[in-house]
Order: sequence, then structure tokens, then C-alpha cells
Amino acid sequence: MMNRRSMLLAGIAATIALPAAARSPASRGKAKAKDPVPPGTPANTPIGPVDTAARWAFITDFNTGATLLDKDADVAMPPSSMTKLMTAYLVYAALKSGKLKLTDELPVSEKAWRMGGSKMFVQVGTSVKVEDLIRGMIVQSGNDACIVLAEGIAGSEEQFVDQMNAKAKQLGLTNSTFRNSTGWPDPEHRMSCRDIATLARRLIQDFPEYLHYDSEKSFKYNNIEQENRNPLVQKGTADGLKTGHTEEGGYGLCATSLRNGRRVIVVLNGMTSMHQRAEEGERMMEWAFREFENVTLFTAGDVVERAPVWLGTAPSVPLVGGRDLIVTMPRNWRKNANISVAYDAPISAPVAKGDQLGKLTVSGQGVPGMEVPLLAGADVPKLGLPGRAMAVLSHYVTGS
Repeated sequence: MMNRRSMLLAGIAATIALPAAARSPASRGKAKAKDPVPPGTPANTPIGPVDTAARWAFITDFNTGATLLDKDADVAMPPSSMTKLMTAYLVYAALKSGKLKLTDELPVSEKAWRMGGSKMFVQVGTSVKVEDLIRGMIVQSGNDACIVLAEGIAGSEEQFVDQMNAKAKQLGLTNSTFRNSTGWPDPEHRMSCRDIATLARRLIQDFPEYLHYDSEKSFKYNNIEQENRNPLVQKGTADGLKTGHTEEGGYGLCATSLRNGRRVIVVLNGMTSMHQRAEEGERMMEWAFREFENVTLFTAGDVVERAPVWLGTAPSVPLVGGRDLIVTMPRNWRKNANISVAYDAPISAPVAKGDQLGKLTVSGQGVPGMEVPLLAGADVPKLGLPGRAMAVLSHYVTGS
């Protein structure tokens, strides 16, 4: 028979510890009490529909991977210059492997020099340092810089695109198809908001040493200084990653911000103007920090419950999670959440440390549901024959 113990949150206060980011008022951001809501259609969130002017949108917590907002997040769309995040990933991978160095100089081809759209203004026949090209690609959104890097790594942009598509599969970007290194309009060049967020997360995880380029507010090359096109970076409310715009896809933004140890990634696309992109990007970033918090339910060694053991050398075995469990919750989650523990009782000896013995379930209206396996926190050997006989006799005599 299953032994279920429902534990109201007040009863497990000793097991739950809020990180500093969740306790600090600063984690609520600088948003006003009432943010203006733009005209648009609702997005799905754990706390109910939320309007956004973006045609496509996805917001995720970097630390836990929790989805905070989803609006057609898996629809393949024109990603415009947010494509450059994949180009950056391959450039950083080449640096990490030693194939490239920041001080290397790459030649500028006529194709790169002639490339239209946003430019770093490299000159044909010259060579440019890799670090300058990275700044030109990230800060200035230079299409020409992307082509110089692509040709320097793969020999041609076409061969580089093959590498982009191969890496997309490896990273699990299921709704992405690349046709160029820049995001130049192409009917077959597509990414989804979820894929962009996944790529941004991997960029930060795999290459944190290069994220500082994203937060540079301006870069000067060839005596031409250009400001970072990311409005949240300019305002100091984000430290990356990329904006984009095409006629078909509208104005887009992939932004990330770190506040009191918690990082959020926001991807929006399909807005109608730079002004709307800036306002909506900031509004949705503030919403994510204001409405959700990261909660430590338990750490790896915390005893969640003690389960009785039948015919064991110890009367009970501690149940542990085996890892830190940090979850992203709506800020009012305590009002609705219920945490329960379930396991077969009593547990028959022998028990080996690490055996899965039960599960912890989190549920409640507006609370993202989850199940976490509970493991034996210690070995409990089986009693010897005399001990088993005494335990069975005691059971029949006392009924316990």
C-alpha cells in the first residue's frame, strides 16, 4: 500500500530555503506597479495569459530552464540578425579549440566588402583582427564582419553554413535552418524563438568568457563609431545578446539579464518598430523578474522524509533528492502549492544508498507541476536470521 504524506508548505519551512535573489526586493527590478500593456494577443504563462506586442515570444529562466512565457515559440520564423548568435557560437568554438586566436588577422574578400545591410565597414584587400571582427559582429551587427569570420573559419560562407546547420542539430535546435551567416532575408532561413533562447543559453554556458563583448555599448572601427543596437544593453538593463530586423520578420530582440544571481533570457520578434522593441523588451524582462522567483526546495543532502524499513538493521532510511533542487515559481506560489511525498511502506531491506524509493510531487493552481525522484540516503542491510525472527515475533505481538 502507498503511504502518502501531504505536506503543506508551512510544515516544510525547514526544508525550503529561498536564495538571496528570491528574498531581495532588488530582484523585482525597477518596473512600475502598473506596466503599460501594448496591443497584442496573449502569450501562455504559468500564471495565465499575458499580452505582448511581439508576434513570437519565449522567455526562460537560465538557471532552471523553466519556461516563463510562450507565444508561438516553436514556429519557424525569420530570425534576421539574431542569426549571428550561431555565427558567434562557431567563432567562439574555434577560439576554444585553438583554431583561431583573438589576435589572428583574417583577410577581407570582395564578397564581404560588398555585403549590404548593417556593416562594420571593413575594406577589401585588408586584414582585420578576429577580436575586432567579433566586436563588429556583436556590437555593430556587421554583416561584412560575419562573412570575413565565416570565410576565415570554413573557407567560404557556404561551407560555414553547413557547419551552422550541423551545430544546430547537435544543440537540439529543431526548428532552425540556416542559409547564410548573417540573417540576410531568405525564404528558407528560419529559427524559432525557443531555438534562439536555447542557443543563447548554450552561448552563455559554453563560452562565458566572451559574453563581455555583448555588453559593450559602442565600438569604433575604420574611424566610424557605432552604438550597440541592443536597447536593453544601452539602458543597462541587460548584458547581451542580439537584436535583428527584416521586413518580413519585423523587429526582434534576444536579451539576457543577471540580477542577484538569477539570469533570464527573453526572445521577442515580429514587432513593428525599434521603439516598440525597446519598450516591449524592457517590459517583458521586468515582468519575468517581478512575477517569478527561484526557490531552493532542498539541497543534495537534505533529508526530505524518513521511511520505515522492514527487517533492516535500522528502523528507517532517509529519503534525499540527491541533488540541489532549485525551481522557478510564481511569487505567490505558497498560496496554492502543495508538496507531497509518496513511497511504498514499509520498505523491505536490504536498501542500498542511491536506490530510488519514492517521489516528491509539486502541484497546485498556477504552479508548474513536477515530480522529483527520492533516493535512499544510506545503506540499510538486512537483519540476520535471529534478528529477523525477533522482528517478525515483535510485529505479531505488538502489531507494529
